[in-house]
Amino acid sequence: MTDGWNWRQPDGTPMPAYPPTSVPPSAAPPAATPGAPAPGASPWWSDALSDPWRDPRTPAAVVVTPVRPSGSIDPEPVVDPDVGPRRGLAQILLVPLITALLAGALGGALGYGFSVRNGAGGGAVLGAQGSEAPAAAQRRPDSLAGVAERLRPSVVTVRVGGRGGSSLGSGFVASADGYVITNDHVVAGGSGSATIVFSDGSTSPAKLVGQDPESDIAVLKTSRTGLSPVEFGDSDAIAVGDPVLAFGSPLSLANTVTAGIVSALDRTIQAGEPGGTTRYYAAIQTDAAVNQGNSGGPLVDGAGRVIGVNSVIKSLASDEQEAGNIGLAFAIPINQAKRLTQEIIDTGKARRTVIGAQVTNAGAGAAVGVRLSAVDRSGPAAAAGLRTGDVILKFDGRPLTEPGDLIALVRKYAPGSVVTVEYRRGSAQQNVSVTLAADVK
Repeated sequence: MTDGWNWRQPDGTPMPAYPPTSVPPSAAPPAATPGAPAPGASPWWSDALSDPWRDPRTPAAVVVTPVRPSGSIDPEPVVDPDVGPRRGLAQILLVPLITALLAGALGGALGYGFSVRNGAGGGAVLGAQGSEAPAAAQRRPDSLAGVAERLRPSVVTVRVGGRGGSSLGSGFVASADGYVITNDHVVAGGSGSATIVFSDGSTSPAKLVGQDPESDIAVLKTSRTGLSPVEFGDSDAIAVGDPVLAFGSPLSLANTVTAGIVSALDRTIQAGEPGGTTRYYAAIQTDAAVNQGNSGGPLVDGAGRVIGVNSVIKSLASDEQEAGNIGLAFAIPINQAKRLTQEIIDTGKARRTVIGAQVTNAGAGAAVGVRLSAVDRSGPAAAAGLRTGDVILKFDGRPLTEPGDLIALVRKYAPGSVVTVEYRRGSAQQNVSVTLAADVK
């Protein structure tokens, strides 16, 4: 027990006052330890020992070593956190001050970065910030944009002057040495020369190599070489619904590209000026936007291969000059156009394929078929056994309803082609193979 602030010994006698005036050798303080006051200092113990509730003989630090099983690893010693050298007030205040300064600096840096990213102080930043361009904007070579970029150098604008003024149409490069394909009605009435305008705006004069009014194909030749020719596709391999692109200069708007699909195949087209040559061909129908000035330009498939030559549009306008796109455009199949172009380059003219017969309507009440009104005795029809009065129902598997259907389909094929003809004679229906021939002009 205590008496005031004095401690008593176990026998009840008061303990000597501290610090003692003389310290016997047996009560001498322990050897100096690091951080302890030197002996003789007043007092020689630390401030912690002045605690009136503490036994001054208790060591300043208590190290507890837990009991461990035999063979285990010595754990780290657990030190009483309340015991040890005391820090001054300045040290205690300095730590939170530095922490506050560092936190303020970090917050300011983050705030500045956030404000810059969001446009604060430097004008508004509109739109989301994407990490990379979307796949649709990367323009792969097989995308529509990739096809358009690849075809553009091969597409040209054709300007032709003549007695009736000047005309403008489109065309495309068929060979690196300067041959250009266009429509006959683009160059018809011209002086035999034209100006080719390339996609980069450069121009070159061109001469008319040859033309075929009945198929609406013409070939020009420019002196420029090293050109980028188109890649030809197979117009017999396309199907309704296939994607297509139409190139040209509609309404004098050069380097125009429109997109659509194949709407129909072997659509009979009968066109021409009154009193002039009538053109027949089994056309590719498309809903790609085609207007005045697209004539002669290429129609390409999804891979960028030319499958047709844009030629005719259907319009609700009665005046041809006011005609515009209504989603009905027609192109000459490229297999036919390529064959005629090669013949014009080689011989200066194109051959016309014939069956050797004249045709008319099948008669009142007939839903399908065309009647042979006359048969050339030395022609392909007669050689196959067809006679005057026979009704042709199908030509190479395609039903016929109008006389123009047979003419257009016959001209689609090259001379020498063998086709199957289904016909009716009286009440009997039969099939026969016909070898088509070239017209002798």
